[in-house]
Amino acid sequence: MNGWYPAAPLRRGLAATCAALLFVALASGTATGAAPAPPPAPTPSRTPTPSPAGGLDPRITEIMRKPEYRNAQWGLLQTGPDGGRVVHSMFPEQFFIPGSTAKLVSVSGPWHTLGSEHRFVTPVYAVGERRGATLTGDLDLVAQGDLTMGGRTRPDGTVAYTDLDHTYANDFTGATLTPENPLAGIDELARQVRASGITRVDGDVIVDSRLFAPDPVLDPTPTPLIINDNLIDLMTTPGDRAGAAARLDWRPKVAPYQVTSTVKTVAAGGPTDITVTTTDGGTRIRLAGTIAADAEPLLRTSPVTDPAAFGRTALIEALERAGVRVTADPTGPNPVGRLPRDYDGRPRVAAYTSPPYAQYAKLILKVSHNLGANLGICLMAVTTGSRQCEDGFPVLADFLDEAGVDRGQLQLMDGRGGNPADRATPEVLVQMLAYWQGTPDAKLFRESLPILGVDGLLAENCRDCPARGKVFAKTGAAVGGDSLNDRLAVGAITIAGYLDRGDGRFDTFYAGVNGASTPGPNTQDVVAIANDLAMIAAYLQEAPPSP
Repeated sequence: MNGWYPAAPLRRGLAATCAALLFVALASGTATGAAPAPPPAPTPSRTPTPSPAGGLDPRITEIMRKPEYRNAQWGLLQTGPDGGRVVHSMFPEQFFIPGSTAKLVSVSGPWHTLGSEHRFVTPVYAVGERRGATLTGDLDLVAQGDLTMGGRTRPDGTVAYTDLDHTYANDFTGATLTPENPLAGIDELARQVRASGITRVDGDVIVDSRLFAPDPVLDPTPTPLIINDNLIDLMTTPGDRAGAAARLDWRPKVAPYQVTSTVKTVAAGGPTDITVTTTDGGTRIRLAGTIAADAEPLLRTSPVTDPAAFGRTALIEALERAGVRVTADPTGPNPVGRLPRDYDGRPRVAAYTSPPYAQYAKLILKVSHNLGANLGICLMAVTTGSRQCEDGFPVLADFLDEAGVDRGQLQLMDGRGGNPADRATPEVLVQMLAYWQGTPDAKLFRESLPILGVDGLLAENCRDCPARGKVFAKTGAAVGGDSLNDRLAVGAITIAGYLDRGDGRFDTFYAGVNGASTPGPNTQDVVAIANDLAMIAAYLQEAPPSP
């Protein structure tokens, strides 16, 4: 989700790429914690900037004094809607690990560069000679960096998401699937090819992925063609009784991927422990282990190792379903050597048009979609004519300069906020948020963020507190292991966004803590720290406006 990355190899059971720690399990709206401990005295270089509007809510200072934060560093900045008046401030120009609050910047770049209404049009060209209904030659799908290829698009054109996305299924229990067909865009292309009059292809189907080169520095690595987030979904459901084989369903079903399971159902209350292994380049997937008879269905995922070849096979199979015969072996390699230099004069026989980019931005921000955030870097590079994703960073830099955001207070090596080098000050993130308030897309951007107690990664927080529905914020986390002390090292938990102050006025804010630690190795202790940050945001919103 947000970008928690491991500082060191972690013991089994602790996710290595949590990416956006859930802010959950605090539905009562009250902060939890042990007895307060005195906060550490700041060094002279870390003297807090005064809060001009007065002291913090005592509930916030109580959180900051917890033992978990004895060696930690807090950052806080809240500014009013009237020209950036500072309400609260604590180390506003100090670098903090941002976690996925970095996505406030990395999503803003392509949003501005492409435009909120930009749609990705993925074409299929007929390359060869056509006689009647037969094409002697190839069908070339030219990938355009569409994040979902229709796999999440609802009938009304919006993009579906769940509060805990399937991209986190291997890290968190409770991830769920959207009901949409992950092959919807591919199926639509196949139907259009058939509607063009082609019923036979004496040749091949090729995915043209020359839009940009995959960059392994960006992890997860974007590819020009993405189907189902480049994942195979594996859903295990308990059998009818203890001892029975568990039921398995998986998607998208595309050759040559094959999935088998030896997972057994055990008695209610028993262990649910499922492992996923792969062979043959990831195309043979095997599940093993146990699931309790009273357990909810458990989702796991396995990566698609060659997205272009996967897309080629998916399109050939979709064409067959649509009534178009392709003579090439559907599970063969993607024959990029046959691609033409360009498509000038080639007939376009199909095209899939995506929802507007603002819908993808909403998906990325609501669920902390790491692949989508990294993809934005590559898409900015493409606007310059470059195929190298790293060339997206100068585009982002130019936008930040134009937006009045001091990029000297920001360090980014990716779009997700998960690179160990990533840093951001409270001030720079508040500047980014303030920029949007002066644009026509202010409301659209604000409502793309998780909403406290309502949706996204803040859905389960503060559901009954006064701030419910009045905090719009991106969360972030960076967590690793501390083998020396048998605990977890919390590099950062952060939150940044908007506080609804009524009458159409919104304060911008950031709250974050770097260098916290947990009592032991239980990940729920990290969730408790994330809950503290959510509650700080709630308490900031609940405070009466300063004079």
